[in-house]
Amino acid sequence: MTDTISKLEAVIAGRRASANSDSYVASLFSKGRSKIAQKLGEEATETVIAALSGDKASLTAEAADLLFHLLV
Repeated sequence: MTDTISKLEAVIAGRRASANSDSYVASLFSKGRSKIAQKLGEEATETVIAALSGDKASLTAEAADLLFHLLV
């Protein structure tokens, strides 16, 4: 898992430095830390809701989104 996270960190770093206007990561960074924090909070809330629903597939997807935004 650590290798996967390291690879994801490298992809995020590369996209952050990119001028690609189609990059979601680059667009988040261009909007600043407040927007990144807002997205992290949204994903945390969605993760909690998924956990309470008992739907393991939904929880897995939301937890992945949360981890991604936490790395951003």
